Amino acid sequence: MKSLLSPMQAQVVQWLVAPGEWVLEGTPLLLLEAMKMEHEVPAPFSGRLLSQRVEAGALVQVGEPLADLENDATSQPPAAHNPLSTGSATSPSGQVRADLARVRARHAYTLDEARPEAVVQRHARGQRMARENIADLCDDGSFLEYGALAVAAQRSRRSEQDLIENTPADGLVAGIGSINRSWFPVAPGERDRSRAVVMAYDATVLAGTQGARNHAKTDRLLGIALAQQLPVVLFAEGGGGRPGDTDMPVVAGLHIGTFAAYARLSGRVPLVGIVSGRCFAGNAALLGCSDVVIATRNSQIGMGGPAMVEGGGLGVFKPEEIGPSDSQHASGVIDVLVDNEAQAVAFARRYLAMFQGALRDWLAPDALFLRDVVPENRLRAYDSLTAVRGLVDQDSLLLLRPGFGLGVHTALGRIEGRPIGLLANNPQHLGGAIDADAADKAARFMQLCDAHGLPLVSLVDTPGFMVGPDIEAKAQVRHASRLFVVAAHLRVPMFAVVLRKGYGLGAMGMTAGGFHAPAFTVAWPTAEFGAMGLEGAVRLGFRKELSAVPEGAERDALFQRLVAEQYTRGAAIPMAEGLEIDAVIDPAETRQWLARGLASCNPLAAVRGDRFIDPW
Repeated sequence: MKSLLSPMQAQVVQWLVAPGEWVLEGTPLLLLEAMKMEHEVPAPFSGRLLSQRVEAGALVQVGEPLADLENDATSQPPAAHNPLSTGSATSPSGQVRADLARVRARHAYTLDEARPEAVVQRHARGQRMARENIADLCDDGSFLEYGALAVAAQRSRRSEQDLIENTPADGLVAGIGSINRSWFPVAPGERDRSRAVVMAYDATVLAGTQGARNHAKTDRLLGIALAQQLPVVLFAEGGGGRPGDTDMPVVAGLHIGTFAAYARLSGRVPLVGIVSGRCFAGNAALLGCSDVVIATRNSQIGMGGPAMVEGGGLGVFKPEEIGPSDSQHASGVIDVLVDNEAQAVAFARRYLAMFQGALRDWLAPDALFLRDVVPENRLRAYDSLTAVRGLVDQDSLLLLRPGFGLGVHTALGRIEGRPIGLLANNPQHLGGAIDADAADKAARFMQLCDAHGLPLVSLVDTPGFMVGPDIEAKAQVRHASRLFVVAAHLRVPMFAVVLRKGYGLGAMGMTAGGFHAPAFTVAWPTAEFGAMGLEGAVRLGFRKELSAVPEGAERDALFQRLVAEQYTRGAAIPMAEGLEIDAVIDPAETRQWLARGLASCNPLAAVRGDRFIDPW
């Protein structure tokens, strides 16, 4: 016989086993209550309960005898299941416990299957549900949803069941998932670079408006993104602020911190905004703070929707008339224009991969192809994107803002698996001259690459900054100067390759402020240089000599001879001889030069953390 002693000071609540019963080791014998908590006291061995030393309701001290047991398990029967014992979610019959059943039933309302009509209507418009987009973006089974059980703050005007059925997640599906993890396997003890915050406004719930609860949810996740340095992907479709949330004591709601919290992430983590359909007011404000805006052709984006426009006395418009995708692509609001949400998600995955690290597997393009990119005729226009494609790994090129600032191409790509940013003048637009839009586009792109640690490659072919009365009326001086100010503060290295024209301040702006600012500046044999365009330089510098010759064939011949002399003096080899550039190279060797230069760069994340990216 052995006495069972009390493990704590407590009150006896209930005996679970009667004297004379056989029990298995670990079977609960009685319940004790201490500090409002009930504690099971198990049998220390298999045997028979001989006697109970205390009664229910009694107070016991630590070490006080509770019962006497006989340590004899030779003939014990199987122990019956104790219905008061806790620990498993299901009974031996497999039935789900009531508490878990309630949770499962409530979560069922958050799934798309609970709203088949909304799904059908959404699909009929050629669009996907918010959860479908998230499932496509995130790796299988990786998404952890936050705040799924939230409902709209409208209990004073709607029933609880109505809110549960019709305002699931308060119109915002949000959480943390993995993106591209198979591309970047995680070594033991290494940070998982694939994790990202994903938030999707649900246009089938109160038109994707921003309610009190989903603002709180957004703020919660943005705080986590800042603390853990996680990228953010925002599906921004929706109509802005919601006036119908009556449960919160709010007058105007202008104290809400969501917009500042999202903007605070700029430059710290990649911010990706995606739009399909209508995106107005508050939703558009968040979208505009993103590093990159990916939009479908059926999108409309504006700081005010039809109701706000009409309320301001500015006329009555259909949603399709406010910020349609074609105009927003041309204006620079949209960085990437795609046909549908599937393409938008695919681009977002590839874009984020550029900031997740280098790839081990890559394919190089045919290097010999670069020798024929620039025409032998120095006056013949060509597509400089051909040079860009010939430098980066196959299938790695991502063009950004191709509809805006046509004088400069901006793109992300990889060289031998390493992500980089690329700038290239466009000789097919204004002969490669840099106007205000092109300067803005290039300057912001440099900010983007600098903030996230991507080295820059600049392909130069420009006669300089665009000039003339019309362009100066557009504040060309200020816009052009952005290139110098941004470049002067770059922390990432730049590598410059002059393909053909390298003239004046425009060429300096494309090379971080001057030819000796990049880690190296090299030229192709087709390159030509000067403080300004050769023809203009001759007209200005040799005006006296030209004026002394009669107009006509003789003056034209002198002009062409002087231009040829300037071309010879400003060719690539004399520039290299004078050490104004670092080398003249075979175009087929350009990738080798860039790969070796990139090999000496700092790690990808070395410079992140204290720079924001201008929304424009």
